[in-house]
Order: sequence, then structure tokens, then C-alpha cells
Amino acid sequence: MALKITRRDFLNGMAIGAGAGAGLLMPGQVIGQTTASLASSKLPGDYYPPTLTGMRGSHEGSYEVAHALAWNGQKPSSYEELDEHYDLVVVGAGQSGLAAAWYYRKKMGPTARILLLDNHDDFGGHAKRNEFHQDGNMVLGLGGAQNIEPMSSYSAMAIELLKDIGIDDQALAAMTANTPDDYMLGGKMSASNGMTIPTAGGHKTLSGNWLGFFHGGQGYGAAVKELPIPEEEQAKLIAFFGGDRDFLDDLSLLEQYRYVKSVSYNQFLTERVGLAEETLPILGAFTRVLLGPAGWNLTVLEALSVGCPGLKAMGWLTNRLSDLAGGFVLGDAPVAYMFPDGNASVARLLVHKLIPNVAPAMKGFEDVAISNFNYEALDLDDNSTRLRLNSTVVGVKETALNHVRVDYVEKGQPLSISADHCILACYNGLIPHLCPEMSDQQKEGLSYGVKVPFVYANVLLKNGRAFAGLDTTFTQCPYDPFQWVSAAPTVTSGGYQPPQSPDRPMAAFMMASPTPADIKGMPARELFRLGRHKIYGTPFKDYEQQIRDQLQGMLGQYGFNHETDITAITVNRIPHGYAYSYLGLDDPDWDEGHAPHEIGRAQFGRISIANSDSEAIPLMQAAFDAAWRAVQEQSA
Repeated sequence: MALKITRRDFLNGMAIGAGAGAGLLMPGQVIGQTTASLASSKLPGDYYPPTLTGMRGSHEGSYEVAHALAWNGQKPSSYEELDEHYDLVVVGAGQSGLAAAWYYRKKMGPTARILLLDNHDDFGGHAKRNEFHQDGNMVLGLGGAQNIEPMSSYSAMAIELLKDIGIDDQALAAMTANTPDDYMLGGKMSASNGMTIPTAGGHKTLSGNWLGFFHGGQGYGAAVKELPIPEEEQAKLIAFFGGDRDFLDDLSLLEQYRYVKSVSYNQFLTERVGLAEETLPILGAFTRVLLGPAGWNLTVLEALSVGCPGLKAMGWLTNRLSDLAGGFVLGDAPVAYMFPDGNASVARLLVHKLIPNVAPAMKGFEDVAISNFNYEALDLDDNSTRLRLNSTVVGVKETALNHVRVDYVEKGQPLSISADHCILACYNGLIPHLCPEMSDQQKEGLSYGVKVPFVYANVLLKNGRAFAGLDTTFTQCPYDPFQWVSAAPTVTSGGYQPPQSPDRPMAAFMMASPTPADIKGMPARELFRLGRHKIYGTPFKDYEQQIRDQLQGMLGQYGFNHETDITAITVNRIPHGYAYSYLGLDDPDWDEGHAPHEIGRAQFGRISIANSDSEAIPLMQAAFDAAWRAVQEQSA
């Protein structure tokens, strides 16, 4: 990869009254804010990454060392060997890494010496916390992974972990009760979820249950007629959503089955339904953020399985596949559970379980969202489990002493430690560069999948009055840079009290898929690479302008002025996001044990691999399962 990244990304970071206890700056003032102190090896007492604004996620200081290694084979030639030896070193302090530490300590006992190393300035991986403070109010946002899935999809070992940190059936029931019925992102799928379309006179937002309208829900015809699109396109959508005809009726049952497994969803929409390509984003905005690619890269069956419209318009499929979308559309039961900072609270609960002194007064589930974490306590000598941030691993190798040597760079300083075992809970694509001695076949397996890039933004607004004019807490924006715009979580789990009045400060949550949506015939993995390059090539000032323009277009008619009403912006860029899941149009059906992720995750002596990449499933429970497998390998 030859892409050159400059240091321009962070120079325009915006931090307006973001830090805890900081005074507000003049509205509209833009300053650069560093991501962390790089001056000393120990974290300062005021070190608290969740309140940092500007460019977050893959922030400056987190990726340069890894890119030099992966792109140019560059790493330090010598290291200072620390007098530190551990039973287990875990590379990566995301959900899988934290779970690996938990499983290992559970099995080997609380005195096991464990060190977690992470290249970022905060723990949690994709499950990051964005925290704002204004006028005495704390406002939380989603900096990454959002939801806990229903426990029916979790393994027994994953459920055991969650129960140990306080997330059991009773807690999930409380999370459901603590989520307002009008908050769709919190799993209330029958809540109003709007559709926002730019027009010559400004953005037009149509409230209502658009996920239900897609499937012929009550009022779908009238809702579609309000869309600012040509009448002929409205008529086609109404017929499609309502199931007025079977668009595959000229095919035999076998041909229909083969069709839905081999033809792209967008091809079906254009060739069978007759929709213009300009209309397709309306049907694909929600899915793009869920999965990454547009409908050109999903089979019809894959698109239907994640809730895209069409079941009613395919005859025999309506009865045979309705279970794929029934709960999604009707909202009869919770489809997800949410903390006010997303799965960052899960990471915080795990860190607290591993290192209690990080928040000695914290009780657990009931106050995790509001507890203050002391980052100085993460890496103390007397901790049996230690977590070291701002540390990028560049080499992992077995030694003649039956140990594992781990080389890393901490704030520019090359260091080395040793361990009896090592678990790599990091990005699969980096592992061949960390362990060059492994076989070419295993390297190819690790390099096959390309993670799905995403951008999460949280925008602190002076108040919520203009946002309330949308008459919905969530809306899809198919033609805008950010396809999802929502109120930040209004849930009260973990002790958090969200804004109780439109007159109070609020955060708008915005999410974007940078993967190109209009390229046909290119494998999704290549499109994800293009999206990743777009993320790294977009400076903060461009994201800021996109956010200001989009919110002004949406909210201006309700009295919003971005120059005075936006008080802080946090952009979480995630170039290596969701784990790659195999796609019917791009990937063969491998025999069990022969898929790339299975070949890539093979135990490598005293080194094992644990991440959602190794399961080819972009879900937290997959990260937990991978961690459990790796611990079993290293503790057998």
C-alpha cells in the first residue's frame, strides 16, 4: 500500500468546552487539541480521553508506527528490555482483548500476571466513549460500537462473562425499561424513524416509522407520496413496499431461489422493480451503515435478511423468509440493548473487573455510565492485571527460553517485554507483520478480510430546540455525507440522566459509511479499502464542514444556526471497523476449517489470535468467543 498520510488530519481539531471542568470558548471558535500527553511514560492525573474532541478513533499517534511497519517494513532496530515478565500479554485492549484477560484470569486465578497493550490513548477498541460537559451537564455520545444483541445469539461462555460484570437478564430488562419508546437506536424498532431528503428549498424530513413503511406498514402509501421524488418513482415504491405484485413470478421456484442468492439487490431493484438508480439510496441508507457496502454488493437474500424491503414483493418468499424481517419491522421484542455511551460501558465494566482501583467507588451496572475512571491506576506495578495505552506492538516472537518476546513502541520509545503466552487481539491484517515467521498460508488467511470503515460523529448542541422540530429522534439521510442522524442515547441505564428538556444541551449522533455506493462490479473488499483511504485522506476541517452543512440544511428551518448553536464536535474515524463477513457475490463457500479466517486464526505456538476478524462476524459476542478460544489454546 503506497498511500501517504500527512499530519494534517489533526491540525483542525475542534474542542469547544469539551474537557471536564473546562470553561466554554466563544461559539464557533476552532482550536487544535492534542489527543494525549506524549511527554512522559506515566499518565498525568488529568488524563481523561473520553472528553477529548476533534479527531478521535484512529487519532494522531495511534497509527503511524503500525503504518510504517505494514507499508514500509520499518520498525526500530533495537529496544530497551524492561524488567517485566508476565504470564500473558494481550495485544489490543478492545472487547476481545479485555475478554481474553478476563477469561485467562478466571481460569488461572486472580494472581495471574497479565499486561494489555493498546496503540490508542483509550481502551475499548471500537467501543469508545464520547463525553461532553457544558453548563454543569454531562452529555454522553456514541463513539463506536453501540448495542448488546439479544442473549439468544450468545454462547454460554460469553453469557458467563456478561453476567460476571453485571449484565444479566435482570439488567437487560432494566435497559429495555430505561430506553424510551421513541428511541429507535436503543432497540425500539416501532419508534418513529424519519427520512430526510435534500431539496432546492432545504432538507425535508418526513417522520414516521420508515422501517415499517418499507414493508408495507400502516400509512406507507401516504408517506411515500410525501417524498420529494418523481411521481413515477413514488408509484413504483408504493407497489414494491405493499407487495402489489410478485416481481419474480416469471421464474420457477428453483430459479427464484438461485436468483435471490446470486443477483445483487440493486440489480433486482433496477431490472425487476424498475427503480431509477437515483432512488436506490432511499432503500440502502440504513443498510450501508449496518454493513458498509451498498446493494450492488449484497445478494437479494442478504439484503432481505438485514431488513431491506422486498419480502412482500416476491411471492413464495413472503411466507418462507418472513422470519428474517418480522421482529425487525414490527418491534414485538427488543432487538438490541444500549448503554448511554454504547458498548463503551461494557468495556468499562470489564476494565473495572480486571483493575478495580480504576474506579474504587463504582458499584457496577447501576452506575458505570457516570463513574469517573482514574486512568493513572491502569498501569501500576502492584496491579496483577495492567493496561498500557499509547503502545503499538511491532513484533511478537517465541524465544529459545520458551517465552514470547513482545516489542512495542510507547510514545516514540522502543521497548521490549517477555511473557509465557501472548494473545493477539488486534487487527488481523497487522498480524503477519508482527509475526513474520508464520507460514505464507496463515498470512494469506489473516490478510484476506478487509475491515469495514465507518465514521461516528457527536455534535454538542447548545440546546435541543431545533432538533425537536424534526419530530423524530432518528432519521435516515440517504443523500448526505452522514446517512444516520439521531439524538445521542436518551437511555438512563448506568445511572446517566440524559437531557430532560429541549432547552438543555444535547448531542446529535451522526454516522457515515465512507464505502463508495455507486461503483458496480468491484468486490466489497476493494471498496472497503477505498473507504479506508477516504477516511485517512479527509482532514477534520472537511468533516466539520460536512457536519455543519448537513445540520444547517436539516435544522435551519427550525431556527438553528450552526455558527452559534454547535459548541463542540467529536469525529471518530474508524478505518479498520467491522470484521469482514463473507458475501455471496464475492466469496466462495469454503469447506469447514478451510475458510481464510479459520486458517488465519491457527495457534502459533505460544501465540494465539482472538478478535472478531478470526470469527468473520462483526459482533461483540464473536469477539468474546474468540477470546475464550485463544485462552483455551494458551492454558491447555
